[in-house]
Amino acid sequence: MAVRRFVYLMSAALLLVALLLFDGIEVGRATRQDRWDPQIRMPTEKEEPETAEKELGTRWAVLVAGSSGYGNYRHQADVCHAYQLLRKGGLKEENIVVFMYDDIASHPLNPRPGIIINHPQGDDIYAGVPKDYTGEHVTAENLYAVLLGNKSAVKGGSGKVLDSKPNDRIFLYYSDHGGPGVLGMPNMPFLYAMDFINVLKKKHAAGTYKEMVMYIEACESGSVFEGVMPTDLNVYVTTASNAQESSWGTYCPGMKPPPPPEYITCLGDLYSVAWMEDSETHNLKKETVEQQYQSVKNRTSNFNNYNAGSHVMEYGNMSIKPEKLYLYQGFDPATSNFPPYNGKLDFPMEVVNQRDAELVFLWQMYKRSENGSEKKREILKQITETISHRVHLDGSMALIGAFLYGPQKSSSILNSVREPGMTLVDDWGCLKSTVRLFEKYCGSLTQYGMKHMRAFANICNSGVSKTSVEEACMAACDGHDSGQWHPSNRGYSA
Repeated sequence: MAVRRFVYLMSAALLLVALLLFDGIEVGRATRQDRWDPQIRMPTEKEEPETAEKELGTRWAVLVAGSSGYGNYRHQADVCHAYQLLRKGGLKEENIVVFMYDDIASHPLNPRPGIIINHPQGDDIYAGVPKDYTGEHVTAENLYAVLLGNKSAVKGGSGKVLDSKPNDRIFLYYSDHGGPGVLGMPNMPFLYAMDFINVLKKKHAAGTYKEMVMYIEACESGSVFEGVMPTDLNVYVTTASNAQESSWGTYCPGMKPPPPPEYITCLGDLYSVAWMEDSETHNLKKETVEQQYQSVKNRTSNFNNYNAGSHVMEYGNMSIKPEKLYLYQGFDPATSNFPPYNGKLDFPMEVVNQRDAELVFLWQMYKRSENGSEKKREILKQITETISHRVHLDGSMALIGAFLYGPQKSSSILNSVREPGMTLVDDWGCLKSTVRLFEKYCGSLTQYGMKHMRAFANICNSGVSKTSVEEACMAACDGHDSGQWHPSNRGYSA
């Protein structure tokens, strides 16, 4: 009996201690939520301390879709998806600036009017997206003004700019076509690498941000930063491709997984889908910038299939990589219990070269048109004209090279690639003037012709005079009628 009574008393005492400890834990959690007592909580319960709001500052974001037209549906879909992801992460609408042409949701070819999707089974991502800079106001000039917080320099649009402070962080995401040294814009001119880098330098000199992370989706996007991106601006950049390769569209008709059968265009881009679907399936208070880079790099390579994937690159300040992603993309409470690795995204993707996605779209329109109809004939004419202009651009460049360097040396000079770490061109002013000369005589480069920017850069690097370049352009394109591709209709790319 004595033993039994002793056990009973000890059990009661232990229970009382446990209750007191539990009560202490609850009080501690209520009054000191970001602290933990190792004598009370199990080591497995330890949570990583969060950055205090005062230290964190404000999160800002700039989202840019650099194209227009229903055939480029995927770029605006990417940007709308990114907006919804950031909003779920807690970023305020007033701190997110959106650039997109906004001609997709209400386009006659959109099978779901007023709705945009970025995944075959995706929900609407268009609802609620602010119309900050749309239509003619989606320009490189406005983007620069927004980044610099210069309201007086903005032309049209909502007037919203990055009114960021020294302790704030900025996330910039861009999705579109690109070429060596340039990123596309739906209104000319293109965004040129050195102009963009100079804007970043001005932003840094103004002391109006703490750190910046940029994700860039475009062909040859690495060339925009290769050899020109400083490491001392507190900016970290990843790009969908290196300086010499295409990026890729995905979720296109005929692919697995396919878009809904009524869609005739690609829904997303491989790199963009990779980072956003990664963010949606992880706790961003635990995932680092470096971990997402590695995950996106693997998926964008299509698991080392570089015939249908690209090399994700990184530039700038690498000390940002260990930071948690929520500092830039925010944190969605719904992901708090998500595991660090779930394996759901580890499968190859079917893709199409960014520059050929337009032809996929046109071909889908042609296939689905009624045989013998006027519409089918119009689409066939559009396909023929598009391919003819591509052939004209390629042939004109080859002729210009032959006139400048002779037929034997032309190809090697125009297509030469500088050593890694070197900038694309020594004189960016020369590059712009050479592009303008070409377009004056040979017609607009278009999204396809952006690939020839390296040839223009090499012409400048070789020291050929402006007079010789103009004579070569005149000779190569003598008598050519640019028609709808004349720069007077589309604007000069430079």
